[in-house]
Amino acid sequence: MEEYILIFRHEDGTKVASPEQMQIWMKQTMDWIGGIAAQNKFVMGNGLPFADARVVRHNGVVTNGPFGEIKETIGGYIIVKAKSVDEAAEFAKGCPVLQGEGNSVEVRKIAKGDGIH
Repeated sequence: MEEYILIFRHEDGTKVASPEQMQIWMKQTMDWIGGIAAQNKFVMGNGLPFADARVVRHNGVVTNGPFGEIKETIGGYIIVKAKSVDEAAEFAKGCPVLQGEGNSVEVRKIAKGDGIH
């Protein structure tokens, strides 16, 4: 069994959901993760809020951000255990973030001491 990271990408970082919509989305997300955990395939996950964020660039330049005015933002991630990238992608298909037009879930294998692929 390998570990895969599912990265939640939001196409338009300027859109802000209402508190009611956020509550609905969080319940859907917890239910989705609960389904993966019930299969003993959930490892961990976190949201990635924009508050207190910095971007470090070449030559040590540090700026505040990332901010919502950029085209695409990363809202969070989970790590799952799966037999293959295809199984991990099946988990990703159920992610509530996909309800947003243009949003996506990137699925990547996590390298574990066997080099970067």
